[in-house]
Amino acid sequence: PVCHVLCFQIAVMTVTLFPIRLFFAAFMMLLAWPFAFLASMGRSEKVIEPLSWWRKVFDVLLKVIMRAMWFAGGFHWMTVKGRQALPTEAPILTLAPHSSYFDAIPVTMTMASIVMKAESKDIPVWGTLIKYIRPVFVSRSDQDSRKKTVEEIKRRAHSEGKWPQIMIFPEGTCTNRSCLITFKPGAFIPAVPVQPVVLRYPNKMDTITWTWQGPGAFDILWLTLCQLHNVVEIEFLPVYTPSEEEKKNPALFANNVRRLMAKALKVPVTDYSFEDCQLAMAEGQLKLPAETCLLEFAKLVRRLSLKPEKVEKDLEEYAERARKTKGKRLDLEGFASYLNLTVSDTLKDMFALFDEKEDGTMDAREYVIALSVVCRPSKTLATIQLAFMMYESEQDGMILEEHLACILKTALGVSELNVTDLFRAIDIVDKGKITFDDFNDFAEQNPDFAEEYLYPDQTRFLSSAETPSAQIANGFCTDFSPAGQYEEERRPLRKKLN
Repeated sequence: PVCHVLCFQIAVMTVTLFPIRLFFAAFMMLLAWPFAFLASMGRSEKVIEPLSWWRKVFDVLLKVIMRAMWFAGGFHWMTVKGRQALPTEAPILTLAPHSSYFDAIPVTMTMASIVMKAESKDIPVWGTLIKYIRPVFVSRSDQDSRKKTVEEIKRRAHSEGKWPQIMIFPEGTCTNRSCLITFKPGAFIPAVPVQPVVLRYPNKMDTITWTWQGPGAFDILWLTLCQLHNVVEIEFLPVYTPSEEEKKNPALFANNVRRLMAKALKVPVTDYSFEDCQLAMAEGQLKLPAETCLLEFAKLVRRLSLKPEKVEKDLEEYAERARKTKGKRLDLEGFASYLNLTVSDTLKDMFALFDEKEDGTMDAREYVIALSVVCRPSKTLATIQLAFMMYESEQDGMILEEHLACILKTALGVSELNVTDLFRAIDIVDKGKITFDDFNDFAEQNPDFAEEYLYPDQTRFLSSAETPSAQIANGFCTDFSPAGQYEEERRPLRKKLN
């Protein structure tokens, strides 16, 4: 009955309130365009000039128009707590949690600069409004873009208040606000005071959240505009001045600010990052089970500074070196030599994941498979092909059932997996061994082979939003973060990856 009433309310609002609100919101955006266009004319992207009187007037007008736009969208009440610091006090504003494109509300209220994709400035109307706030643009086509972005943030942060404040969402992706994930270090590298800003949407029904799972962008807009009232709370916390140690360690600086913000929000923190979310939710043919060790492996990869985006191009070399070992197991020192690293606590933790027999040895081929999954989680067959190359016989290019079991267990990050039925289905002539072409042909004819042959006894998968075990945190989006997991409460390391 409650569901029926809700559906009826949405249906009524869809044909009455929704089109009116959408029209007025679009009208306000169009109204803002000429002011933003005129105010942006003739301004340098590298030099900041004092605001002339007419640009100050336009700035006020744009803030009023943007507030009217949000009002038209149903955001009638915007509660602001605390005081926004001056640019001389805190050049950078760090906002969290980041959960929706409606998080643009504090941007339009403050007209602070943000970090955005360079392609955004070419969007009609919206691009002009974006250029007005003088964002720091990130270019996908420029290989040095990240470095240049950090340098530009540092340049503006050290301008002694001459540039507008930079507003950064350090999580780097949208979450469902059930916790704060790992902060990226970009906002903290300049080593200047930052002002943490927390966002809350205390609405009875959450239609705001836009994550990697759940409704799409238009659905979120539609459901939100169908609500009678939408409430947002913006709280400016006291300025956080980094210590000397934090200035030298951006990760420590970011972590301490995150703890402070989590305390204000009364939510836990988790050491999951944006990359972990991508890995867990990747839509490849192999969906990661909830008990996978690959998330732990991915964290250790980052701690060893083996960034997946840089390692991916070296996978073939890693695989060729592992193939030449012919299954010879490495001890800890041998593993360190294989990676050209020194033995450390982090390396010991990673080694323990692969120490299957708990005899102080591991197979480098398993490391390469796990690394391939982390680097390219959606490219299942590419990982399997790489694994076949390492395990196949030099005589006939084939592998045995035990090899397929090892490959798939490692690719899924589990300790037990029955591949007998899958192997027999692929080995239709009963040779007792298969090639990658056999596997690939079978996968093309049976795209859902994993669910049919590997997962019948598995009940929980990180990448499935449809599983009964998935916890719904806000009515729409699946909760990926473990409830109540604080970073200081470290889970015991799982000893085996396969």
